[in-house]
Amino acid sequence: MIELHTFDEPSVQSDALAEAVGDALTATLAARGAASADAAVAGNATQHATLAVSGGTSPKPFLQTLSTHALDWAHIDVTLVDDRWVPETDSASNARLARETLLQNAASGAHFLPLVDTARPLDAHIADLNGDAQRRVPDVAVLGMGEDGHTASIFADAPEWDFAISTADRFVSVHPGSAPHARVSLSMSALKDVKQLFLFISGQNKLDVLNAALAAPQKNAISTLAHAQGVRLDVYWCAK
Repeated sequence: MIELHTFDEPSVQSDALAEAVGDALTATLAARGAASADAAVAGNATQHATLAVSGGTSPKPFLQTLSTHALDWAHIDVTLVDDRWVPETDSASNARLARETLLQNAASGAHFLPLVDTARPLDAHIADLNGDAQRRVPDVAVLGMGEDGHTASIFADAPEWDFAISTADRFVSVHPGSAPHARVSLSMSALKDVKQLFLFISGQNKLDVLNAALAAPQKNAISTLAHAQGVRLDVYWCAK
């Protein structure tokens, strides 16, 4: 199910998405706490929600706005939908972007789970991520989308395409043919399991790509995700 929310101004789009994501995280924490009312007796009273965000230039205002919201950040784990296999000091690092935009202000108390450790071999690192119980499927994720229809780092021209859209693993490595850097990405199965998915896009070109992907199944990630059974995607689109 796709629900399209349209905006004329980027600032209004960012504010609305920040409000929606904040509400989703608050509801997740409330539900998780209610479901484990006896956790204090068991000595495990702390409940967390996990938020995954995307990189790029477009989400910066949204991430900065969300950082100012008075959420229960101490109980929110922040991670990434995907990241490039570069050191965090690199300007292409999504982890760097998250630290400089989201993990500030009220959100400085959130626990951050980056996806990349270039001190280790990529394949070994992916195996560790998939074996780490702390790396839960996010409760809430904010996706972006390229004009080729990729989302996260699931590129149709990558040699890992078939594996990335079919594996039950939560994390995959991807080597896009059309974009620089190897990537670490949530897999398609992980994206399908996210309870609340948001897509943040702007401009007519991207809306046209999305509409084409919805009209009929295509070999791209956003079409594969949108046509998956049981997936709900809230699209926040701005004309500018």
